[in-house]
Amino acid sequence: MPSSGGKDFPSGYFRRLSRRLTEDLDRLDAEELAETSEASGACHASECRRGEEVTMLGRLRSVEACPKSGGAEVEAEFFDGTDSVNLVFIGRRRIPGIEPGRRILVRGRVGERDGGKVIFNPYYELRGNS
Repeated sequence: MPSSGGKDFPSGYFRRLSRRLTEDLDRLDAEELAETSEASGACHASECRRGEEVTMLGRLRSVEACPKSGGAEVEAEFFDGTDSVNLVFIGRRRIPGIEPGRRILVRGRVGERDGGKVIFNPYYELRGNS
């Protein structure tokens, strides 16, 4: 068996270890978000269906300003530990406080866009960071 000189083992080992630790943190974070959401009485994103009026508690994973055909939209990926829902704020270029990592309570009617769940112009309450 050819020797790698010990160079590949440590870097591969540490890469696998850091991936495992990160995955565990992501899983733990998702579980904590889901438990907090359930304790607040909010609906889980995984259980909401098109046409339903829902209230959900979770965190914004990403926020992006999307100018489209002269208008503007802010799109945010909301995650509550069970599933993601896109939040679309039509006619806005920026919304103070709507930023990645922010905890948020949202309320609105679930729709569908590009095969995923979406809520257009949801009511929202900022709930602090992380």
